[in-house]
Amino acid sequence: MSTPMRLLRPSLAKLAPCSCQTVLHRRAFSSSRISRRPADPSDDAGGRAERIRDRAAVGPFTLRAGAVFALTGAGLYLYFQNEKSKLQERKKQEMANQKIGRPKIGGSFKLQTTDGKDFTQDDILGGFHLIYFGFTNCPDICPEELDKMGKVVDEIERIHGSGTIRPIFVTCDPARDSREAVGEYLKDFHPRMVGLTGSYDDIKRACKVYRVYFSTPPNAKSTDDYLVDHSIFFYLMDPEGAFVDAFGRSFTKEDVQTKTDGYIREYKGGKRWKE
Repeated sequence: MSTPMRLLRPSLAKLAPCSCQTVLHRRAFSSSRISRRPADPSDDAGGRAERIRDRAAVGPFTLRAGAVFALTGAGLYLYFQNEKSKLQERKKQEMANQKIGRPKIGGSFKLQTTDGKDFTQDDILGGFHLIYFGFTNCPDICPEELDKMGKVVDEIERIHGSGTIRPIFVTCDPARDSREAVGEYLKDFHPRMVGLTGSYDDIKRACKVYRVYFSTPPNAKSTDDYLVDHSIFFYLMDPEGAFVDAFGRSFTKEDVQTKTDGYIREYKGGKRWKE
């Protein structure tokens, strides 16, 4: 019995260290498993991708960006409000100029129609008139302006009725533009256009009250060859003989028509231009 026991002890002694190592190894393995616990699902590749998508959806909008956006919007609002105020002020100034600083155009004159009748400032009362100063030998500008004026008259009368407005042509070249010459010239334009002529002094007086510049020489003869330099406007006069507006060559037919239509509507609404 004693011999087997002695044999077993060394074997147990040999096994003991191995057993301790096994325990230590198991503890180390267990500790390793504890320290390497499964990561939060949000930490894996799918979670990171989801967070990236979330940030992309939100965009770079931060409190700072929001403040900049708000300040920019407020600045734009104030800018446009300021511009609107300036525009309103300009309109008020224009209205004030129309009432206070309107040029004095129109007045007493006496000319003759193509059929030899006297025509004065009283003959433009009772209706709107468009008055143009030119000459029959004008190569291009006068025909263009008279044609434009006739088309405006047709359109205005289509809107407001026949007889609302009448076109008038006044020559700046009395030496060559006799009653017969003016009558023949106007056959190419509006059928109701009134042609006016007169002596040099009568023409000069009419041009003066309408502030029309012209350069016809006072001693010119009907056989002389020359061009007449003159203002290129036609004037809109209201039924009371008051000046309303002047339209230069740069105004299109549509421009003149729109403005004239507006003035007629204002007049019907009680507006007056006579000082």
